[in-house]
Amino acid sequence: MAPEPDASSGDDFVLLPARSASASIPPVFENPKLKGHDMYEITVSELQQLMSTGEISSKEYTQYCLDRIQACNPYLEAVIEISPDALGIAETLDVERASGKVRGPLHGTPVLVKDNMATADRMQTTAGSWALLGSIVPKDAHIVALLREAGAVIIGKSNLDEWAGMRCSYYSTGFSARGGQCRNPFDLTKEPSGSSSGSAVGVSANLVPLAFGTETDTSIIGPALANGVVGIKPTVGLTSRGGVIPVSETQDSVGPFGRTVTDAVLALDVIAGPDVDDEYSTQPGRKQPSSYFACMTDRYSLKGAMFGLPVKRFWDVAPPPQRAVVERVLDLISGAGATIVEVDMPCAEERLHPDGRWDWERYGESHPEKSEITVSKVQTYYLMERYLSKLKNTPMRTLEDIVAYNDENSGAEGGKPDHLPAFPYGQDLFHRCVATKGIKDKMYYSALHHCQTQCRDNGIDAALHYADSTTAESQILDALLFCDIKMGGQCIAAQAGYPIISVPVGLDPDGMPVSLTLQHTAWEEARLVKWASAIEDLVLLEMGPRPTPTFKNHLRKNVPVEYAWKYPGAPEWGSSRV
Repeated sequence: MAPEPDASSGDDFVLLPARSASASIPPVFENPKLKGHDMYEITVSELQQLMSTGEISSKEYTQYCLDRIQACNPYLEAVIEISPDALGIAETLDVERASGKVRGPLHGTPVLVKDNMATADRMQTTAGSWALLGSIVPKDAHIVALLREAGAVIIGKSNLDEWAGMRCSYYSTGFSARGGQCRNPFDLTKEPSGSSSGSAVGVSANLVPLAFGTETDTSIIGPALANGVVGIKPTVGLTSRGGVIPVSETQDSVGPFGRTVTDAVLALDVIAGPDVDDEYSTQPGRKQPSSYFACMTDRYSLKGAMFGLPVKRFWDVAPPPQRAVVERVLDLISGAGATIVEVDMPCAEERLHPDGRWDWERYGESHPEKSEITVSKVQTYYLMERYLSKLKNTPMRTLEDIVAYNDENSGAEGGKPDHLPAFPYGQDLFHRCVATKGIKDKMYYSALHHCQTQCRDNGIDAALHYADSTTAESQILDALLFCDIKMGGQCIAAQAGYPIISVPVGLDPDGMPVSLTLQHTAWEEARLVKWASAIEDLVLLEMGPRPTPTFKNHLRKNVPVEYAWKYPGAPEWGSSRV
């Protein structure tokens, strides 16, 4: 591992501690106490303890969260809508608890769900677009139904990249016409990443303890990294996409955000499971333990573990200021008795640019038979039509209808290029989706096969199969570890449909969060939970709790927002296309 640079050595970056106790934040963002209890960074388990002893009620804590959203959201723009039923639901759950009925570890816990998840209540489901305002969904999304059954209080909808980032090739992440520009709580001039921006920001800023998002490519893990929270992007099919406004049937996945691995895993246990409305969740070979929480462990389990460090196009191009933070954690992992070996993905040079940056439109024009976007364009068209067909009280029935609406209301929606600073290209990607008419032609199947084969067989699976050069013995590694600031690892996992967990581990020299991400093959969330929890326990002991927001530049309202991290060659502003 690289030595830790000394602040006085003349290097152009230094390491910062994970948390600065003396760091001041603007008064509006301070967390008040609730009935004498410190609620700052409170965990789900701590909440349950307070509720079970009657020290606070779900209704009181839900009101506390509502008050915090009202105070902070004008600055952060993380929440697109509040549920008018939240307090009533919380009160009902308090009555249940008093009668001896506790539905589970989320009973009475307020949560946010992304505004692409259908809620059959008095809230809207719009994917951040004015085009779906007033539409009526047929029923709750499967994830929403599971959360309600588990006793969670759905307090509101979180902001997002409009249409989950599928409408435009170059845009300001976290922006939607209906929700405005979501902002990073560490520095409000910076991007929150996307598309599940508001969900990650809501958890990081202590608006709620848990939130839920979706990922097609980088849309859970990207925001988790940028906002310093734990994110879990499950294998495609571990969680149902039923009732979620779609982008890709082969890549979309629903997952949780939490401030700790434990909280995120408790949430995963609630939402994982098969659903008849999503055939990917009932596919042969699907694997799920009875409890992911039971897979949690501590730092002592790291002894004897073996992890892989993908080098080519990943670690060899990871930006030095952020890589140094993660390398410190790698040294801790090695010190705890684990072995870390260098590996490569054979597909890396073909799938990623030389600098390792994420680009899901790579090969889109030059070699569409190799391109991820070739597949997503086709799938978005027919999946959107399928979703829209089930809605009531809306004239929107096809993607063409949405494109026309955006053009007719370009002042609000930025349908035409340069009408809104957040969407300089208007809705160019939607136009390209429309051009496909959703037809699965030879090019589509070639691209799908190529992307999946490269990113599975020649990608993550190949890197996980480690052969010792001296003994010739081979084994499956326990996980692959990344400092995935450039999101190349996420891009490979997205095309493979494989899982990722992120663990926040520190701050870079600019005070922006840095995380370690762990990856494995399909259905191996149990492994990732084991090792993420062990690493988090080690980091907590040696470096302290996760970095917490400082809310710098809280009065700024720049659009587009700046890129989250600074390093040589970094993009100038926070677009999902670089």
